[in-house]
Amino acid sequence: MNSLKRRLQLGLGLTLIALIGLIWLIGNQALRAMSEGFVASRLEHDAQGLLASMRFGPEGTELSWRHLSEVYSQPFSGHYFVIRFSDGTTLRSRSLWDQTLDIPPLPPGQAARHHVAGPDAQTLLLLTGGYRKGGREFTLGVAEDLTPILRERDRYSRWFALLALGGLGGLLLIQSLVVNYSFRRLERVRREVQQLALGQASQLSEEVPAEVLPLVREFNQLLGLLNQRLARSRNALGNLAHALKGPLNLLTQYFDQPDEPGRRGQAAHQTRRIGQLMERELKRARLAGKHIAGSRFEPDRELPELIAVLQQIHGPRGLRITYRAPPGILPAGEREDMLELLGNLLDNACKWAATRVHCRIEADTRIRIRVEDDGAGLDPADIERLTDRGARLDERTEGHGLGLAIVSDIVKLYGGTLRFSRAGGLGGLRVEVELPGA
Repeated sequence: MNSLKRRLQLGLGLTLIALIGLIWLIGNQALRAMSEGFVASRLEHDAQGLLASMRFGPEGTELSWRHLSEVYSQPFSGHYFVIRFSDGTTLRSRSLWDQTLDIPPLPPGQAARHHVAGPDAQTLLLLTGGYRKGGREFTLGVAEDLTPILRERDRYSRWFALLALGGLGGLLLIQSLVVNYSFRRLERVRREVQQLALGQASQLSEEVPAEVLPLVREFNQLLGLLNQRLARSRNALGNLAHALKGPLNLLTQYFDQPDEPGRRGQAAHQTRRIGQLMERELKRARLAGKHIAGSRFEPDRELPELIAVLQQIHGPRGLRITYRAPPGILPAGEREDMLELLGNLLDNACKWAATRVHCRIEADTRIRIRVEDDGAGLDPADIERLTDRGARLDERTEGHGLGLAIVSDIVKLYGGTLRFSRAGGLGGLRVEVELPGA
């Protein structure tokens, strides 16, 4: 069963059935105990009256009938008693007529309570006890017919069952209406998802039940990440197209016009430039890897892989790339964003480094990333130009000046800060990024 609505209705229905059944069972047991307790209390009073009416003389044991209730004299009245002495003789109430009750002998001080069959198909509650009086030991049994009480109790149980079934039906109807009304509020989310598919909305409304709000927020966050990635991809494609346009135009002119001295060298130079552009995009793809959209960046696992890729790219130079990140850090942002940010920072540092590049990540309430190299460093005037899109400070170095501009865009996207300075330990350029905590 995949329907949450059906599961809720079934669960609530079964819970109500179990609850009402338990109430019915406990109510019956309580009513039975209360009614039998009341009858037993009355039988104890009658037993005390019987003991008080007993007289022991030379001619045997006598009962003072005038001190006993008339119900013990009426045949099959439903009230009976039997007195069994230790010598086997018995006394019994006149209401038993020509029948008797079989009561087990009990020693003085003990008592018992039983349900027994009585005369005229009656169900009796029998209270027995052992006594000693006048130097004689005997067992006294007093019984009362429970048939009228059982009849009323059964009628009460039937009425209670009918009322419980009616109440259960009403409660099931009410809970079905409540569940349907609650799930109707999710219909708006479904319509908004359809609008997203048609391009008529940019995100889902957060006016939803509290149980669904975290899901909607996560969905909106994922939509934002996908939109940001799409915008950066379009920007990157635009930059690539713009960078390819010039070399392709020159190559077209070379093939359209007669060969002149120097044109072959220009064509070869533009071909190499196109190759560099292709290599740059392939490098970005290698740095990003293959992961699910929206996954989080884990420094303990991702940084070694990223550094291994960079060492392959810059392998001929023999650079030493190190990092330091306390275990358990979960930086803010989506994995691809962080890989692109760190990849561009480390790749830029590798281009300018002499022998060593170091990366450090720290986290408390904010995430701080620091990348530095042991290159020549930059003047303050050059530092201000670093984040300009396409700006390059050394045309001899491979690249097209977009790496740090992309880093700046990602930092602005997450509301962070980007700073450049001279590395104190290594002596080259130090880039510091500070982002809000996760």
